[in-house]
Amino acid sequence: MVAVTFFEPPLDVPDTPEGRIVLAARDRFFAVGYQALTVDALAETLCMSKKTIYKHFRSKEEIVAAAIDAIERTIRRETGLLLGDRRVSFTRKLYGVMAIIGAQYGKARPELLRELAQAAPALHRKIDRLRRETTPAVIGTLIRAGIDGGMVRDDVDVDFAVEMWIAAASGLLEPATLDRLGLTPRAAVEKGIELFFQGVLTARGDADLNRQRRLTD
Repeated sequence: MVAVTFFEPPLDVPDTPEGRIVLAARDRFFAVGYQALTVDALAETLCMSKKTIYKHFRSKEEIVAAAIDAIERTIRRETGLLLGDRRVSFTRKLYGVMAIIGAQYGKARPELLRELAQAAPALHRKIDRLRRETTPAVIGTLIRAGIDGGMVRDDVDVDFAVEMWIAAASGLLEPATLDRLGLTPRAAVEKGIELFFQGVLTARGDADLNRQRRLTD
């Protein structure tokens, strides 16, 4: 499995016709939405016949499902590498996690999520599982690393904090909430993670976060 970089952001898919179909579908899906996404358009984008596409996937829904699975794999791999690197400071990891998750969520719009809930409920449930399971798992790992490094208070109940994040993120990423706030899913995730961690940091962690924020502004 390799991160193919022809499309942005990179996605963990094999460098094969199947992988290129998934990449093109991901980008087209975010650009025009689910209902406007057609196999004809994918074939034209890829200079590939519809017959070849249907050789690998039975339907448009199956292609988009594969793209969502690839997004999940990519987030897990990239955050796993980042969080496992002892050379990287806690706050750099925090901003790195925001960048990784934000890049994958970045092109999703509230109306796209709303459309998906109506037109393809099974795909909407896959995205919901991604935000309820994958992102919280990363947050939990980051909190534990912060406690070990003296950046997060050692009295923080990690399991409770993760459940709190799940509840908050579920509300934040609802299309109606995004509409009210005028935020994209990416901006909501980034703001949510930063605000969430401000409440659990030690004085040392807060100082380091402010220093890192100045460097990234």
